[in-house]
Formats: sequence, structure tokens, C-alpha cells
Amino acid sequence: MKCPVCHFEDTKVIDSRMSGDGFLIRRRRECLKCEFRFSTHEEMEILDLIIVKRDGRRENYNRDKVAVGLKKALEKRDVDEEKFKKLIYCIERDLQVINKNEIDSKDVGEIVMKNLKKLDKVAYIRYASVYQSFECLEEFSEELDKLLKNKKTKS
Repeated sequence: MKCPVCHFEDTKVIDSRMSGDGFLIRRRRECLKCEFRFSTHEEMEILDLIIVKRDGRRENYNRDKVAVGLKKALEKRDVDEEKFKKLIYCIERDLQVINKNEIDSKDVGEIVMKNLKKLDKVAYIRYASVYQSFECLEEFSEELDKLLKNKKTKS
């Protein structure tokens, strides 16, 4: 890691701490030349995962696309940045557990919905209505009824 001040090639880690419920590591570093101290953040990254779209096209997994969809569903909901990051990490963890190089977009959507449902039911309904292409109010109502039925059985 280069020093951001003098651009010297070598730094040493003087402290490491977990944050983001263990999904992120914050490292405190020091330049071996000028002794400038700075922090870096290390996070998990999904590599070499191909998403197979409904029409058969293949795309590399893109965290930003998932995040954009989630942000739309969570708009004006009480979810802070820490919870949002944890949601992304949980989705990516579930994708990695599948342990395949290619995953259908349908399966990605199901994983997103499963994790979103745990965090915020309203955002889940918003996401599901777009993802599952609800055609009428009855489909929307059926999904709401499922949520309400699960809530009653847990009470």
C-alpha cells in the first residue's frame, strides 16, 4: 500500500479492527518513510460470478446493481448505512455459499428478497412487486396476506 503523502511503496499495519458485523476490516497503517498514519478498509468481494439473465445473456456480478435496486426499495425507510452494508454482505454471503460460477438472476432475486424480508417488510413488498412483476392488485394482496399470515403465526 502506497503512502498517500510521500507515495513510498511500503507501509506497516499498526492496528486492525473488525467492523460491519465482521464483514469489514479497518486497518491503521504507518508509512515506513515519513511516518504518516492513515486508515484503509478491507471488505469481501465476489469474484468470477456470472449472472445468467432471463433472456440467456450472461453478465458479471455487479454489487452496484444490487445496491441500486435495494436503495429504491428502501427509499424513505428507516435503514441506516450500517444496516444497508450488512444487508449487502448477507446477500453476497448467500451467493458465495451456492459455490457456483454461474447463478440464474432468478436465484439472485430470491436471495435478495429473503434477506430484505428479514430487514424491512415494506421494502420487501416494494422489491417483490417489481421483481416478480405483479400484474394486478390481487397478486400484490396475496403477497401481503402471506406476510400477515406469517406474522400472526409467529405471535
